[in-house]
Amino acid sequence: MASNEMTVDDSRSDTAKQAFLVNDPGFMQDVVRKFLQNLLEQEMTDYLHAAPYERSAGRLGYRSGRRVRKLVTRAGSLSLDVPTERTGHFRTAVFDRYQRSEQAFVLTLQEMYLAGVSTRKVRAITEELCGTAISASTVSRLTKRLDEDLARWRNRRLVESYPYLIVDARYERVRQNERIEGQGVLVISGVSGKGQRDILTVAVANTESETSWTEVFRDLSRRGLAGVRLVVSDDHEGLVASVRRCFQGALWQRCQTHFMHNVLALVTKCDRRALWQALRSVFDAPTLEHAKARLTEVVAEWRPRYPDLADKLEAETEDTLACFQFPAGHRVRIRTTNMIERLNQELRRRSRVVSIFPQCCGLSPTDDGAGAGAGGGMGRSGYVSGHGRTRTLG
Repeated sequence: MASNEMTVDDSRSDTAKQAFLVNDPGFMQDVVRKFLQNLLEQEMTDYLHAAPYERSAGRLGYRSGRRVRKLVTRAGSLSLDVPTERTGHFRTAVFDRYQRSEQAFVLTLQEMYLAGVSTRKVRAITEELCGTAISASTVSRLTKRLDEDLARWRNRRLVESYPYLIVDARYERVRQNERIEGQGVLVISGVSGKGQRDILTVAVANTESETSWTEVFRDLSRRGLAGVRLVVSDDHEGLVASVRRCFQGALWQRCQTHFMHNVLALVTKCDRRALWQALRSVFDAPTLEHAKARLTEVVAEWRPRYPDLADKLEAETEDTLACFQFPAGHRVRIRTTNMIERLNQELRRRSRVVSIFPQCCGLSPTDDGAGAGAGGGMGRSGYVSGHGRTRTLG
């Protein structure tokens, strides 16, 4: 009985000691460091065919000091003395073996940054996991490795035809010449003949002008954009002028959602629901003829109380009915710019984290100051992270 109690007590004691050693960061770092240091020494011995101070006829060279190198492991940051030899040809495989883990670690940092985690939070996470702090500037520098992938994405050939283009823009704050300025982010989504939605480009411009949009559209044409039959957007003057200039023969569909917001502002709050329902009956009509007939009724109904509203409906509503020229099954998807609202939500989520984009690695307008260019930091911050294909029509 006493023997059994002693065995149990010894077992508990060994378990406690083991837990203490494993949970002691200094102990684990020392163990890993000694193991890797011995491995480095053995590698050099195998390379030279001789141990330190060994006289051997098969010796292939001589040691020549050491150099200190840092290695980040799960046990923390280790300082290793890497042996060197006189010719300088020796290359240790220890760091190469950890390279795959390091690459996975870097990819994880990049994914966290793209997912909207701020650089300061990334630093806190890595310090907790690795015992080593990674500065915000280091995280930003690591994300620059994505630039090549982004450049390939921005310049890829468009091999399919895209009969429908959905166009939208938003503005972000950028630090320019020690001032905070607004920069436009121009987003163009295309729907292919197979009903697949692709984000075709994300560009940056000083202003949402005709020149800016024309440059973006021409860049898409150079990349192979063809077969455009309808462009959906809001009624920004520069954008509409550029659409009519670059896509002659294509129709322009004014976003019904934007139009609704504009006209609802012309009536009192208590009348907005009634007006919304009236306009919905126009937009949801089965045919263009029915829509125009219903529009005439709506204008006559609202003119006595809101003559300015009636004039606006008469003059501008027809621009929102271009979608009736296309199959009924497509209309719900191509009558508004809501299709890229999911992407805009991602942009807002990421930009809230960044707050202000730095000039050096953020939004980058073209040299002429009016055109549109691809923003390196903007792309790295998730602005093109949603470019995967999505089934949209049919």
